[in-house]
Amino acid sequence: MVKFDGYMKEALKEAACALREDEVPVGAVITCKGKIIARGHNQVERLKDPTAHAEMIAITKASFHLRSKFLDNCTLFVTIEPCSMCAGALVLSRLYRVVYGADDPKTGALGSKLDINSLKLNHKFEVKKGVLAVEATSLMREFFTGKRSKV
Repeated sequence: MVKFDGYMKEALKEAACALREDEVPVGAVITCKGKIIARGHNQVERLKDPTAHAEMIAITKASFHLRSKFLDNCTLFVTIEPCSMCAGALVLSRLYRVVYGADDPKTGALGSKLDINSLKLNHKFEVKKGVLAVEATSLMREFFTGKRSKV
C-alpha cells in the first residue's frame, strides 16, 4: 500500500497542475516494472478536446514509451475513478491494474455509475480504489467551489 501511496502522490501532483491551469483536477501516472513511464493531467479546456482526459494522455504517452498499443504489465494511478470513455481505453490498452483515489458517482465506470469489468469484453483489469481519496476529493472540491463562487 505504501508504494501505491507514492505513485498516487505523483498523480496528485499532476492533478494540481490541472487545477493551476483551470482544468478539472484529475491527474494520472502509469507505471511499468516499478517505474513511472507516463504522466498526464486533464487538458480538455487547453486543447479544446473532450477526449483530453488525464488517463487518455497518460495511455498515449505510455504506449509511445513502450512502442506498443498494449500496456499489459502496467498500472494506472489516477486521482478520480475513470469515466466510461477512459475505462474503454483501459480495456483496449489491456492495462494490468487501475488504482484510483476518489469515486465519481456521476460518471465513474469502475463501479460507481457502471462497471466496465462486469461486461463481457475481451479484457479485464484489477481495480484498487480509495488510495488517497481524501486528497483527491479535496482538489475536486477546491476546483468546483471556485467555479461556483465565480457565478
